[in-house]
Amino acid sequence: MVAYLHELPQGKRASDRLPEPQPAARFDAELLAAIAADEIDLHFQPQIDVSTGRVVAVEALARWGGAASPEDLFGRAAAANLSERLSRSVQRKALRMVGQWTGPLARLRLSINLLAEDLERPGYERWLLDEIAAAGIVPERITAEITESSLVADRPAAAARLAQLRAAGVRIAVDDFGTGYASLAYLTSLPLDTLKIDRGLIADIVGGSRDRIVVKAMIRLARELGLQVVVEGVEDPAQLELLESWGCDLYQGFLGARALDEAELAKFVERRLGKAA
Repeated sequence: MVAYLHELPQGKRASDRLPEPQPAARFDAELLAAIAADEIDLHFQPQIDVSTGRVVAVEALARWGGAASPEDLFGRAAAANLSERLSRSVQRKALRMVGQWTGPLARLRLSINLLAEDLERPGYERWLLDEIAAAGIVPERITAEITESSLVADRPAAAARLAQLRAAGVRIAVDDFGTGYASLAYLTSLPLDTLKIDRGLIADIVGGSRDRIVVKAMIRLARELGLQVVVEGVEDPAQLELLESWGCDLYQGFLGARALDEAELAKFVERRLGKAA
């Protein structure tokens, strides 16, 4: 910190620095065409009940041949100023796909990810509720997942929109909990139902590390606040055993399943129902 301050001109404070210029948006004809032609595919990663082993929810994740991962896809969209357009396209497609599910899939809840661009747009909450209704889904079946980055611009306005969604029945989850400096403030300032603990904290919980202490404390805190707990990135039975003993509700990760397409998901849910019967 001292070295950083020494780099500033004499008499200047760090707060006097001008913000770094943002790069200009790059036109991305390929991605724009893919969005317009509804060529962004969706896979669904199961969220599994820790106690029963049943799939109770899925998280919708975008897939496209022009990007290696959802993070890369949305990074490319951000560079082309297409984030909001891509996000709404993915949300609409997920809702309409899930609205057509039958049998065991029809009981699953759906988690969708919200961007800063979504929450900054006046009327977004009304748009989402209209899309939920158009898909023939009750709002109580939907969870809107947010991260710290989706709230940095105008947290009070974002919180107000989330509160309207929650009042209509949509559940609100804070994703990647434990990775942002403001995460604890979310627990008291936002209308939350669910806390999702980031995969980065899970890798070393077996063996008595500090991560083990932190994750256990997070779960206890969430329980005392009446929040459901979902843990991401579970890959080992020993991790799951610990999480169950600490009171975790749901988990997702390769121990259960990777993100699946519709046909794969239907088969996976059927197998899980058979094991739990």
